Amino acid sequence: MGFRCGIVGLPNVGKSTLFNALTETAAAQAANYPFCTIEPNVGNVGVPDPRLAKLAEIAKSAKVIETQLGFVDIAGLVRGASKGEGLGNQFLGNIREVDAIVHVLRCFENDDIQHVDNRVDPIADAETVETELMLSDLESLEKRVPNLAKKGQQGDKEAKLAAVVLGRALDLLRDGKPARLTEANDAEELRVLDQAQLLTAKPVLYVCNVNEEHAAAGNDYSARVFAKAAAEGAQAVVVSAAIEAEIATMPADERGEFLSELGLEETGLARVIRAGYELLHLLTFFTVGPKEARAWTIEAGSKAPQAAGAIHSDFERGFIRAETIAFDDYVACGGEAGARDAGKLRQEGKEYVVHDGDVMLFRFNV
Repeated sequence: MGFRCGIVGLPNVGKSTLFNALTETAAAQAANYPFCTIEPNVGNVGVPDPRLAKLAEIAKSAKVIETQLGFVDIAGLVRGASKGEGLGNQFLGNIREVDAIVHVLRCFENDDIQHVDNRVDPIADAETVETELMLSDLESLEKRVPNLAKKGQQGDKEAKLAAVVLGRALDLLRDGKPARLTEANDAEELRVLDQAQLLTAKPVLYVCNVNEEHAAAGNDYSARVFAKAAAEGAQAVVVSAAIEAEIATMPADERGEFLSELGLEETGLARVIRAGYELLHLLTFFTVGPKEARAWTIEAGSKAPQAAGAIHSDFERGFIRAETIAFDDYVACGGEAGARDAGKLRQEGKEYVVHDGDVMLFRFNV
């Protein structure tokens, strides 16, 4: 199961620099001119989790494999994208394929780096991008909702439900608000919204790209972005893409001291990934043994067979039970054998809802 976050924003706000730092590659060409990124670059990033190293230490695992989150570096947007201006159609199509939007906003001043509007205003930049996404959704729903309503009147129950739910989204868009604020009363209505693939229904994480001196505490620009995120029910983090790019080239054993000198406890990578996890309502479970300790990603609320399916479809299809130990119990008991002896190893069936940090062994028969 893969989860992907699309990195978006106006040209020259630091998208590609952040992408390169996140993936520790130079796959995306970072240059000081619009559209330096044409095709979306995709990179998978290991999710830092100190629990995994602890489990590997206890089990004496030969390998440690982190779970991963995908990031897509999408070409910069300009006004008129919803009408095909610039790389508009391609931009909107790329966004449609991701699970969440990581919106990079320029929160730094630098006369050497061109801004498309010759000013630094992260709120205006955010509104420019969001307006184009809303216009695209608005145009789509103004065509779809009347057709669905007509089918509903002819007795199509599915179309009738879709007309009601998407009609709410259309009202919001006409009022200048994103579709993610649409109320869904039950799982069926949520399914309708998901299937509609509305651009403004995707969860948003604002990344405030600041200068090095503001990496620890942010600045006035980032404070305005945090206020905007709070008002929208979105999330925001402060990152210095320049610092992250520098860290990416350093040996791992030197990074801690470098961060400490800057007054930082962790990398921007860790903050972005943690926020992305929360944004997508994800959790991590572990499989542990002498060969490898491995982290896996599933959606919060997933049951044991779905977790098994994250490893292999046969595990889900032939699921019998899951031998489960909570992370804290695994550590306190010194591993699987100690947890079993202490009665902390549980036999969980098909209805068990997986908890973050569960250490699991699946029994199955195909």
